[in-house]
Amino acid sequence: QVHVVESGGGLVQPGGSLRLSCAASGSIFSIYDMTMGWYRQAPGKQRELVAGINSDGNTYYADSVKGRFTISRDNAENTVYLQMNSLKPEDTAVYRCNAATGISDFWGQGTQVTVSS
Repeated sequence: QVHVVESGGGLVQPGGSLRLSCAASGSIFSIYDMTMGWYRQAPGKQRELVAGINSDGNTYYADSVKGRFTISRDNAENTVYLQMNSLKPEDTAVYRCNAATGISDFWGQGTQVTVSS
């Protein structure tokens, strides 16, 4: 199976930046053919798709993060990144990485992002 591990979360002040990393390993040769996405879920809210990137490099962003977040991928390293700038308190959530093949979805354990003064 595919294993997905996130890292890079932490505590940051409003207006600050963080970069999250998502590394995939296991039964896959690479993430080249996979669509990678970042989701988040905060207490009292439903899980939402924040950003995604497909095998062609096309990207998607939720309206709430457009212009502030950037998703990218390094296929050679089997890693996807989420650069988060101009962070707001409402960005506070557990962020999880998803790797999708069109047949199966694989989820990471999540990394906590807290934006507070």
